[in-house]
Amino acid sequence: MSTVTHDVLNQTPPLEGRNLFDDHAALQEALEREGAGWARERLQAQGAFWGGEPMRWGFEANEHPPVLQTHDRYGNRRDEVEFHPAWHALMRAGVEHELHALPWRTDRPGAHAARAAAYICSTQAEAGFSCPITMTFAAVPALRAQPDVADEWVPRLTATTYDPELKAGKPSALCGMAMTEKQGGSDVRANTTRALAADDGWWELTGHKWFCSAPMCDLFLVLAQTDEGVTCFALPRVLPDGARNAGFQLQRLKDKLGNRSNASSEVEFRDALARMVGEPGRGVPTIIEMVNHTRLDCVIGTAGGMRAAVAQATWHAAHRSAFGKRLIDQPLMLNVLADLAIESEAATVVAMRLARAYDEAAADPRADAFKRVATAVSKYHVCKRAPGHAYEALECFGGNGYVEASGMPRLYREAPLSSIWEGSGNVMALDVLRALARAPEALEVFFAEVCEAAGADPRLDAFVADTRDEFANPDGLEPRARRVVERMALALQGSLLVRHAPTAVADAFCAARLGGDAGLNYGTLPPGADVAAIVERHTPA
Repeated sequence: MSTVTHDVLNQTPPLEGRNLFDDHAALQEALEREGAGWARERLQAQGAFWGGEPMRWGFEANEHPPVLQTHDRYGNRRDEVEFHPAWHALMRAGVEHELHALPWRTDRPGAHAARAAAYICSTQAEAGFSCPITMTFAAVPALRAQPDVADEWVPRLTATTYDPELKAGKPSALCGMAMTEKQGGSDVRANTTRALAADDGWWELTGHKWFCSAPMCDLFLVLAQTDEGVTCFALPRVLPDGARNAGFQLQRLKDKLGNRSNASSEVEFRDALARMVGEPGRGVPTIIEMVNHTRLDCVIGTAGGMRAAVAQATWHAAHRSAFGKRLIDQPLMLNVLADLAIESEAATVVAMRLARAYDEAAADPRADAFKRVATAVSKYHVCKRAPGHAYEALECFGGNGYVEASGMPRLYREAPLSSIWEGSGNVMALDVLRALARAPEALEVFFAEVCEAAGADPRLDAFVADTRDEFANPDGLEPRARRVVERMALALQGSLLVRHAPTAVADAFCAARLGGDAGLNYGTLPPGADVAAIVERHTPA
């Protein structure tokens, strides 16, 4: 009798050594379409890089989360966060690849689209490090409201060298953010942190921030009250004379659901020195440019997470067998995988279209209006779809997906973050209504984009017409804000897919998302959907 009890059978081979750009057809097509075809070779190189060793770094950075050191052995304040080498490797690569700065470093058309494509690749290795990358990227347009501060900091924030040490004279820097306080995150006008004028253009900030994102950064954009109202400030960790900004004191790191490789903290300001950015009392309008760019990255990063989920699920199904055949050959599993795939492709096309709007906004008022509304619309819908999408992809693995080594639990824990960060669901839905109230022409600009697909699919045409009718009663919009914004997002995604995606993808999306011929869960695509073609398009080679 054989004593062998541990033959390894029917296990999926590791999905490693991939080119995350080359195996993502929808992303390749969008790169060309949205004006960044010049970056193809760059993206192929970066896709190969992020699909290699950084995948291991992502695991290691989560297995060894950051540690706060408030004091040294003698009792002196340190206020430093220590990270595993894998975190620094991720950060160094992100900075060297210009994920934090590409549109600010080149005048080439399509720079935002090129960066978005690279971001979609990089976030599949690890999402946590994208937080300081995004905030550094997004701080630049806000700082430009104060030219003297921008002249000092923008060259450092856009440098392509990574130096994590807090010290004077660094040629490079990273930027974080501290807005949220105990009384509420979104209602920043209720903030209690106070700013008092000091000497030589400096202000002293006193207060407590409930969330200070990426506390290891060199600079922070913060909001504080002056006599004129909420005002934006730039707070450095190291002062021009080389001394530490002693009034910046870290209290604790947050123990978060996901995003565990990245540090989020509470911070106490005790006469912390800062410089004003923008006009006094105009802190919210000043920092809104940073907020809008971080919201853009919420959409882009979510598209990256969805692509990672689809790649893992389709790869597993292609190599795992049950009941006598591979999972990917079983009709019901094909329906699930195809449904996940069209959600991922819809997120990708809208993220890349948004990036092009950011490329065009400076020179085109219509692009700027579209950018403003479509960012909020897409951030609401795409990010809110992510948790269910990640869960369904995890379930494709069965019990194996519930095990940390699969990577799926980390993906699942990360999925809710982008919907919460920089405005949760209600905030985003109401923000769309406010944007349209301030600039009613933006609604026509939005629907002009959607209607570029007019006549191509009757289901889309009918859905768009019904969505426009939602605005017939503006007085009753607020209670229906989620419904209206969701429909706007679906109309935009449907238009983009009908115009640019293969027929199988566009037809399935319109049938399931616009025609009402699908259930509440993934895997309920209606009969007639070409699920095999959709899954083949999205399965890594």
